[in-house]
Amino acid sequence: MPVPTTSLKDLEPSNVCLIKPSSLGDIVHALPVLSALKDRWPNARFTWVVNRGLRSLLEGNPDLDELILFDRAQISLKPRGLARMGAFLASLRRHRFDLTIDLQGLLRSGLMSAATGAKVRVGLAEAREGAPWFYTHRVKTGGTTVHAVDRLLRVAEEFGAVIDAPRFGVAMSAADRIWARERLARFAGPRIILNVGARWLTKRWPPRQFAEVARRAAIERGASLIAVGAPEDRPLVDELIAAIAPIPCLDLCGQTSLPQLAALAAVCDVFLSNDTGPLHLAAATGTQVVGIYTCTNPKRTGPYGRNAITVQSCVWCAPSYVKTCERLECMTEVSPDRVWPALAMQLAKSPANRPDSSVA
Repeated sequence: MPVPTTSLKDLEPSNVCLIKPSSLGDIVHALPVLSALKDRWPNARFTWVVNRGLRSLLEGNPDLDELILFDRAQISLKPRGLARMGAFLASLRRHRFDLTIDLQGLLRSGLMSAATGAKVRVGLAEAREGAPWFYTHRVKTGGTTVHAVDRLLRVAEEFGAVIDAPRFGVAMSAADRIWARERLARFAGPRIILNVGARWLTKRWPPRQFAEVARRAAIERGASLIAVGAPEDRPLVDELIAAIAPIPCLDLCGQTSLPQLAALAAVCDVFLSNDTGPLHLAAATGTQVVGIYTCTNPKRTGPYGRNAITVQSCVWCAPSYVKTCERLECMTEVSPDRVWPALAMQLAKSPANRPDSSVA
């Protein structure tokens, strides 16, 4: 049986492992846990297990001592994939962790937790796929009724950490900040970054509706427009830019690393985005953001902090959390006329609250 969680406040670990391999937004939501625990145990060594493709999000974080890279794409139920998973799990024990914290809460991360061999293994009581069986301690976090950031911070609170002022600690190098300033130097403010991509079809507010709001910001507020996205978002960004024309839009789709994207967000005035990882990364930098929520619930996974505004669908099925849908009523119900007031509100207050006032 798990040890009562009250005993966690007495721990003074020296070697801590955090398990949160993915996704981009989920890792951003977990960053305050690392910051809070580092404040709680300043002399402890902290290691984070992360998917290899997301390593740049954590490299350079001053609260981290080491990354353990997990190649999710190499794992499968085939013999070779299982062998690779076995070898990875075996490698975890060599680090001799005395505390492991599983913030992912799935079977795969539960197995990783057990494989570390740490005497104390902590996870979410609401974890799925049997993951709680691998923990020595299970922390009740409020489940889906609580925002993801606050839910994970309850784990840190169980160790006696102070969680009153969550600190995200997004890692951006001086070179990343210089790159962002140089890319935007010739664009007059206010600067709006447009992120039209999302993995789920049901999260993708149409590029032409993004364009309608962006054109209004350019005409009425003199805004400069910047499009970002992953390489796979290329068709969406092309549609966006074509719909905005002849108003210019800087096309940075597929041209930014995660730290560079964070640096861009930190020096823009507003980040307008679907519910996807870059939205949460932008919010973590402290910039003004507007999130468009068609099928998901911003109370659970909205952009976090006082600089965030969301526009949520009010259709009968919202929030459905379905990844595909033939009707997509939410896409028209969330009209440009509904999004514009939120963007205008952020534009009105952004100059005084710009995270980096030194930007040209």
